[in-house]
Amino acid sequence: MSLNNIHPTAIVDPNAKIGENVKIGPYSVVGPEVSIGNGTVIESHVVIEGETIIGENNYIFSFVSIGKVPQDLKFNGEKTRVIIGNNNKIREFVTIHRGTIDKYETRIGNDTLVMAYVHIAHDCIIGDHCVLANAATFAGHVEVEDWAVVGGLTAIHQFTRVGRHAMIGGCSAVNQDVVPYMLSEGNKARAVYINIVGLKRRGFSEEQIKTLREVYKIIFKKKLKLEKALQILEKDYKDNEDVVKLVEFIRKSKRGITR
Repeated sequence: MSLNNIHPTAIVDPNAKIGENVKIGPYSVVGPEVSIGNGTVIESHVVIEGETIIGENNYIFSFVSIGKVPQDLKFNGEKTRVIIGNNNKIREFVTIHRGTIDKYETRIGNDTLVMAYVHIAHDCIIGDHCVLANAATFAGHVEVEDWAVVGGLTAIHQFTRVGRHAMIGGCSAVNQDVVPYMLSEGNKARAVYINIVGLKRRGFSEEQIKTLREVYKIIFKKKLKLEKALQILEKDYKDNEDVVKLVEFIRKSKRGITR
């Protein structure tokens, strides 16, 4: 690594592991247990501490804080960490806290956009290709699957899950699991339809979208008990991969679904 890529006002601990072509801007602070992969850019006034492992080609904007101790009264200084994958954009004033004894880590995947003022609390798991809009707040232990979109100013309750290809509208309050492929919104959040725009953008075929429309009606519109709806899906769509994953997601729910 060329020292010319580190601004002279930045404080980078000599024990930190810094890859090739990493840029670290003015007044940023990088702690001794931090690892930063090749090609990552750290703008000015960023603080990264604790055991934080950041992959390649990320862009981290000014005033971000990563790896500080969690806001969990049960935390007692355990050895935990933050892991961030590759090709992510993390915008201004984002806070990402390290894990607790639940998962021992907070994790963000690859190719995810984390917009300004987002808070990702301890033990959250964020997948690949997600979009977390401005000031969305993720309480501890939240899991967000791949390709999910979370609207701005939305708050997600601890231990809640957001399914793959789901979208949550802005200013929503989410305290139950958001079913894959669905569009949910409101306070409290309810599923209002399938995420049709997102699915089309990601190349879902008309046949796939038609099937998911039928699934939506069975779960949310026919006034069936949830168990009965799931039994119908398991019988009639047992060979459909999208539906199988959706049913598996619901069956694993501990908080119930946004219905």
